[in-house]
Amino acid sequence: MDGKKHKILLCEDDPNLGMVLKNYLELNDFDVTLERDGRLGLAAFQREKFELCLLDIMMPHMDGFTLAEEIRDVDPDIPLFFLSAKTMKEDIIQGYKLGADDYITKPFDSEVLLLKIKAILKRNEEVTKEAENKEFDLGSYHFNPKLRELIHAGKTQTLSPKENELLKMLAEHLNDLLPREQALKKIWGSDTYFNGRSMDVYIAKLRKYLKEDSSIEIVNIHGNGFRLVAPVNA
Repeated sequence: MDGKKHKILLCEDDPNLGMVLKNYLELNDFDVTLERDGRLGLAAFQREKFELCLLDIMMPHMDGFTLAEEIRDVDPDIPLFFLSAKTMKEDIIQGYKLGADDYITKPFDSEVLLLKIKAILKRNEEVTKEAENKEFDLGSYHFNPKLRELIHAGKTQTLSPKENELLKMLAEHLNDLLPREQALKKIWGSDTYFNGRSMDVYIAKLRKYLKEDSSIEIVNIHGNGFRLVAPVNA
């Protein structure tokens, strides 16, 4: 590991297993938040930033599969591990269909789980680093998210953090739909009416910044989200 403590969300309704696993992971330099049901797990995920989620499937209030869908709506890329006593082929298939990185059946070897976690975090860090360094050519504009700079005709517009994150998400979905709910949950934390109005203001600002190139447009897909339209090979 690189010295910093990676944050893990652990959702497990068995109090004994939950505490044993939490303590074991913390002894191995992870920062672990333990929640005992799916609803509390979702609240924790919305409140904090995690790098990996370990989800039991059979939990009160919200099962692990439903929780995984909610988490994926916010962050499609976060690693998900299912921990389950359910060994039916159909359950395992459903877990992988929901985008699980692994499906581990109980009882399991904690050391094997630890090695799996370290491997997926290392791989994810490499992908994240590559994504953070990615720059975008949008028509006659050049966008550098790492520096929060939008450059056109030699002039540089420094973006605010929210402007930068929103434009980055639009650029990552170039010429495709960026779901409104996904952007709201990831940048604003929730998809409330007031956050939605705030995002509309930021969309208007980005349109203003991009107005010098008529080949670029941020299209409102009513009820669904936004689409950044720009030439692919400008």
